[in-house]
Amino acid sequence: MWHTKEIEETRRNLRTNLEFGLTEEEASIRLKQNGSNKLQDKKKENIIIKFIKQFNDFMIIILIIASGISAVMAYLEGSGDYFDSIIIIAIVVFNAIMGLVQEAKAEKSLEALKKMSSPIAKVKRNGKITNIPSEEVVVGDIIILEAGNYVPADCRLIKTSNLKIEESALTGETVPVLKDANVILKQEVTLGDMVNMVYATTIVVGGHRRRNCNRNRNVNKSG
Repeated sequence: MWHTKEIEETRRNLRTNLEFGLTEEEASIRLKQNGSNKLQDKKKENIIIKFIKQFNDFMIIILIIASGISAVMAYLEGSGDYFDSIIIIAIVVFNAIMGLVQEAKAEKSLEALKKMSSPIAKVKRNGKITNIPSEEVVVGDIIILEAGNYVPADCRLIKTSNLKIEESALTGETVPVLKDANVILKQEVTLGDMVNMVYATTIVVGGHRRRNCNRNRNVNKSG
């Protein structure tokens, strides 16, 4: 929606000052109203629950049933040969343990990615440029982006100078996108063509020192 609006209309809707930025008092109020600028963390599951979920697979269920049938047949025949059943169960349990380990590694990788995503944001508050934790960026903040920065939040650009953003994480395109704050787009434009917008966790790869943008929403909210 923000890509269809003029810069002045965006300023009015977000109740901000393009030159002065927000006051610290107003930023504090908005932070309390909208919450921190971060992805909502999922509630971590108990390791026992995670382990049980590893058996929630059709082939695993078939193997467990096969192991049970084999054990029953050995008991009825009186042979006492439970070797096949034990081997099948051992394989199933080993597979569950490996799945649990891989899941733990994936969670650690995700945590590392979260830490990489712009820990510090440069914003204009009370007419002065200041560095704040990216979690404290609020709706209406004027954000200054520089080459090498991660974009801390979804933003409507208000001033650009040869600004290029690498958006491969969102679009799959490895070629940086040249942005232009003055372009007004139609509603149905695809994400990759929104040249007047930048998105959280994308990377600034080119452009002069100062580019301003308005954060239009928390990254963990829609709309």
